[in-house]
Amino acid sequence: MSAFPAPTDPQTSPPTAAAQPQVSVLIPAHNEASYIADCLAALFASALPVGMQGEVLILANGCTDATARIAAAQAAPPQWQLRVIELPEGNKLKALNAGDAEARGAVLVYLDADVIVDPALIGQITTALGDAQILPQAQTQAQPSYASGTPVIAPAQSALTRAYGRFWMRLPFVQTGTPGFGLFAMNRAGRARWQDWPDIIADDTFARLSFTEHERIKLPARYSWPMVEGLRNLTRVRRRQNAGVAELNEKYPQLLANDDKTPLPAGQLFKLLLQDPIGFAAYALVSLAVKSPLFRSRQRWTRGR
Repeated sequence: MSAFPAPTDPQTSPPTAAAQPQVSVLIPAHNEASYIADCLAALFASALPVGMQGEVLILANGCTDATARIAAAQAAPPQWQLRVIELPEGNKLKALNAGDAEARGAVLVYLDADVIVDPALIGQITTALGDAQILPQAQTQAQPSYASGTPVIAPAQSALTRAYGRFWMRLPFVQTGTPGFGLFAMNRAGRARWQDWPDIIADDTFARLSFTEHERIKLPARYSWPMVEGLRNLTRVRRRQNAGVAELNEKYPQLLANDDKTPLPAGQLFKLLLQDPIGFAAYALVSLAVKSPLFRSRQRWTRGR
């Protein structure tokens, strides 16, 4: 795997002399004080294989809230090591590069700070991506592989978001593909396919499309992913997703050959409409709003909350 530059003047807790971890979970966090404790509580409840050690790296980038302090206060169980790395700049891609430079595991899991994992997921990921006992130096000889779990939408407050999310979860790409939004993982051989994370909008799509369909593994264990609330936020995020795909098409057109997301046939769309007309209406409304000049954001990247 290519070497990464060290982060610029990070505020980081020193690593302990604990055992070498086999899996590293990297959590980029920008002002996630409301979410980070629940994210870590679920992660630390993970059922890791016997004898396996994991580490969590909180990549607190440009935080102006208590994200780092709350994260550092969480008690890690014996199978886990917790480190908080504070970075002055709020930049997710630079945070990922800094985290990759510090991670020691043979398996790398990239997790959003507002995602809740089921107890079985991290163990399933590590088993799927290779022998948990292989150290990073030997893992580079394995076949490049990518994995994610089965996503579910967290309960939403907005009726529009609930309907939109319900319909969106029925789309073939979500049902049968390995989307990786909110959580994706790879082994060291897979991560060696590129050096630094590029300065792009859709880092999750870039990662997924760096692997062929046959190299991607969808696991049965679930994770809960929150969808943004309301028409304005749904529209902004959908625009960002579209812009991210367009950017990849321009900068990395070769990756599009690995995409298994195909246009929805009219017959299948009509079937989905009959199954959930309200969900269809919500999805169609957001799709139309994306083309409207309303709700435009001047920011290149927006998460909608």
